[in-house]
Amino acid sequence: MKWSFDPTWFAIGIAVTIAGILIVRFHQAIANNLASGISSYGKVKLFGIIACVLGMLMACNLHTTLLLLIFNLIMPN
Repeated sequence: MKWSFDPTWFAIGIAVTIAGILIVRFHQAIANNLASGISSYGKVKLFGIIACVLGMLMACNLHTTLLLLIFNLIMPN
């Protein structure tokens, strides 16, 4: 499979990355309001970091390549 640039996935990836950055930046307020408070600060911050990584993969259009690689490892032809 050849890699190709897709402006739609780039925009979605940038939006997900920005959302992840905002989650990491305001993780304490998010955890206080939506989760159980101080016991979940680390979990909310981890979720934000995972969102940043996934957003960068989407922006580079590598998510489909990684998914195909995983599916081919699980279910070979």
